[in-house]
Amino acid sequence: MILLGTVLALFLSGVLPSIKSIFSFTPSPTNCVKAHRVCSADPQCEALYRGLELCAADAEMSPLGDQEAAECLEGQDALLTKHPSLSSCKCQRGFRKEEQCLRIYWRVRLLPGEEELEISPYDDTQMASRMTSLVAAASLMQLNGENQCLKAAQDCSLYEKCGSLRSEYILACTQQVPGTSRCDQHKCHWALRRFLERVPEEYSLGVLFCPCTNTLCGERRRKTIVPSCSYQDMEGLQPNCLHQQSFCRRDDLCRSRLADFLNNCQPSPLTASGCLKDSAGLCLRAYAGLIGTIMTPSYISNSSADVSLWCNCEGSGNQWQDCLRLQRMFTHNTCLRNSITWMGSPGSLPADTTKPPAPRPSPIVQEDELLSNNHLPEHNNIVVESEEEEELTQTEMEEEDEGGQSDVTPLYSERATVSNLGSPGTGGAASLTAGPSKAILLLLLFLSASLSWG
Repeated sequence: MILLGTVLALFLSGVLPSIKSIFSFTPSPTNCVKAHRVCSADPQCEALYRGLELCAADAEMSPLGDQEAAECLEGQDALLTKHPSLSSCKCQRGFRKEEQCLRIYWRVRLLPGEEELEISPYDDTQMASRMTSLVAAASLMQLNGENQCLKAAQDCSLYEKCGSLRSEYILACTQQVPGTSRCDQHKCHWALRRFLERVPEEYSLGVLFCPCTNTLCGERRRKTIVPSCSYQDMEGLQPNCLHQQSFCRRDDLCRSRLADFLNNCQPSPLTASGCLKDSAGLCLRAYAGLIGTIMTPSYISNSSADVSLWCNCEGSGNQWQDCLRLQRMFTHNTCLRNSITWMGSPGSLPADTTKPPAPRPSPIVQEDELLSNNHLPEHNNIVVESEEEEELTQTEMEEEDEGGQSDVTPLYSERATVSNLGSPGTGGAASLTAGPSKAILLLLLFLSASLSWG
């Protein structure tokens, strides 16, 4: 009896881990870089993997012949049989070795079937609850007629990393290539991906999916990613959507982001959110992941939240249905539409009883904080805007002159989000009730142990 009381007392006092933490832990899949490291220690496994890399190099030059494809698939089966962890490994979005990890992921899926191209290579185990919390917090905002997209941009500028990287991509997307009237779309895409990967979602998604009730706000939202460079072709010609998808799938990063979108934004009439995975947050994050690739989507007008790819289905031939299906994943997707609508629309989010986790920065931000020598150059703090941004910038400056930036409260302040109310140090209600209940239980256990000893 004394032993039982002592063990229970240790559990309640936090010395031993709680039963919940022991049994509710969901292990993350093995990272592909780690799985390949184990494979590299085995000469036979490494030889099989190198063979697949040669197959991939040949496939990039021209389609594999039947015999060559059969030999490559035989090597792939032998590799996955010997090291099955390579077939189940995943990658983390935003980590510095992301592209290396994705390369390994797709090399062991040399000739993937159509269903495999819609399975996300990313591990969302630790991100799902965080994104649910973020969307829930955004839905609590009060729309008081203020331009929410202007406010989101001001909040971003108050956070040094967000403001600096936003200035960086605006500069990259508005500068013209010397001697031409064109922008450098490749450089623009790189800077946009850098912004979305390094800035916490509280700020980046707030800028992308701010709710609007008028066309001025809608114009700012549409121009957030500088669509004249990142989205549209400079000559105004739209490519075929299937051709665009084909080019995307030749690049490990682009096809990974597309697979992530198709997986997390798959619509379903059976869930409250309209998403098969029932997570509006994961859908928004997957959509944002496409920005900065050849499949960059964008808002199509200032008066709605409708989005689309910059492509059409002309010339699709007998693949017209496949092209239309891809196009409709953006234009007629209930899951995506609901997710965008719920981001910042009060009262529109279905009830969720899951307790949101404490907010944390994205993985790349955590790494940056540990690397003191990884700072942006000072010139990145200078905002250079194009003509399409001038009107919006002028509005922002006028509002700052009236109230001053010091009066702007961050839209997603870590000091007052739904995620950390009641957490230690915030004075929440949860911390007021936990202490007395534990003390009473410990006292009862002590009395029980004393009586049994007597």
